[in-house]
Amino acid sequence: MASRRVERVSDLIKQQVSNIISNDLKDPRVGFVTVTSVVLSRDLRHAKVYISVMGSDEDRERTMEALNRASGFMRTRLGNRIRIRHIPELLFRYDDSYEYAARIAVVMKQIEPETKPVAATTRSDQTSVEDAGHG
Repeated sequence: MASRRVERVSDLIKQQVSNIISNDLKDPRVGFVTVTSVVLSRDLRHAKVYISVMGSDEDRERTMEALNRASGFMRTRLGNRIRIRHIPELLFRYDDSYEYAARIAVVMKQIEPETKPVAATTRSDQTSVEDAGHG
């Protein structure tokens, strides 16, 4: 379980990296990016930054390459914005959980028409306490 400090620093890094990507990074290869989470090592030296990218697989690959190349720039900007002893090394990872959830939703919609609704039980189908002689 992560300590409270690691969680706070992780949230702060998530917020600031997202801000840096949207406002300071001028690389045209970077598409529409959302920082979904940041996982820090216990010693705060390494940060896995999970992102999702809108677009094709090619867009995702270009964006990931651009972000990994710009990690030093972002680390420097991060150092100017937050005050911790060591600014962690930023490692960008693609987060496919949204795509996975979307695929599950499609499958659920396909299954839904195949299932038949269960007939609702009526009051006459149920045995009441009085009918059973316990009342």
